[in-house]
Amino acid sequence: MSPVTRTAAGLASLTVAAALLAGCTSTAPTAQGAGDGGPITVNATDTACEISTAQAPAGTLTFRITNAGSKVTEFYLYATGDRIMGEVENIGPGLSRDLIVEVPDGGTYTTACKPGMSGDGIRAPFSVTGSAQRATDANAQLAAATAGYKRYVDSQVGALVPKTQEFADAVKAGEVEKAKALFPVARTYWERIEPVAESFGDIDPRIDGREDDERDPGVGFTGYHRLEKDLWVTGLQPDSAAIADRLTADITDLAARTRTVELTPVQLANGAKELLDEVATGKITGEEDRYSHTDLWDFAANVEGSRAAVAALRPTIDANDPALGPVLDQRFEAVETLLQGYRVGDGYRLYTQLTPADTRAMTAAVDALSEPVSKVAGTVTA
Repeated sequence: MSPVTRTAAGLASLTVAAALLAGCTSTAPTAQGAGDGGPITVNATDTACEISTAQAPAGTLTFRITNAGSKVTEFYLYATGDRIMGEVENIGPGLSRDLIVEVPDGGTYTTACKPGMSGDGIRAPFSVTGSAQRATDANAQLAAATAGYKRYVDSQVGALVPKTQEFADAVKAGEVEKAKALFPVARTYWERIEPVAESFGDIDPRIDGREDDERDPGVGFTGYHRLEKDLWVTGLQPDSAAIADRLTADITDLAARTRTVELTPVQLANGAKELLDEVATGKITGEEDRYSHTDLWDFAANVEGSRAAVAALRPTIDANDPALGPVLDQRFEAVETLLQGYRVGDGYRLYTQLTPADTRAMTAAVDALSEPVSKVAGTVTA
């Protein structure tokens, strides 16, 4: 997750191709935001979230967010119940980022800028009119991509549930060393599908929230990272067993929700980029697993999940931009080769064993990979 907020993510933020959508308004690279020939612009400051229109026709929408403030910000589009339709994180001062999101159904949504990447953000209603055909209904290749990735998600969830149960059972039995060994392994399956998991905004903070994250009043520190602190810092607590039971219940709930989740091609593309953003903001910095220092397990899982999402879209990428695929291959392989240098047995070095030169090399490799991955959403909507 990002260093400051555990809000949901990205796969829910993905959308698809206007050129591939019969009857769907496109704002992707040719950008027809609210039907005026350009993207919907968002001027984000430390105190305001100014959006050029509060209404758009159903279809593929592009929001172009410019951070005119002094704090790093995020932008979200929520459906009812704070279900994340699309999200873009880590927009630094003076920078602009695009969010492409498929919204085929009319209704009332909510936009939000989050200066400082915390809290509920500066919110406003956003109306979507009419309806539009889904990209997967209009294009068999994209339908196959989402179906293939859904199988990948199902396989990861199928391993996440029992491995988390095994971890929780070790905690409850007081088997500290066994629980420590299982902690990064269980989290691997979570981290590979994090954008899908994060799309459920109510459950993600309970599973993956960190101690200093903002929470609603009365909401406690639970999940993987609470047990991480118990295992590595404070020792098991009187309520550690209850926290372990809550974690397995939440993971089981997540598994049930993912069985019915509907993904879009751009969700896959945006999710691939968001996983790399997670690496850059949490894993390379050591923010994520601050007690166990098992950040490189998460780093590797995020990269693997990103590559799986891109691989599902590869036929469309190759059809629309034949030069992009080989670049993606080379950059993914460069990051994975770098990670292999930090392998220790079945795992990785601890973050505390890395040198500044190590983290600089990782940052450079991830930045180089993020650049072509950032093009995938536009490519599949071209």
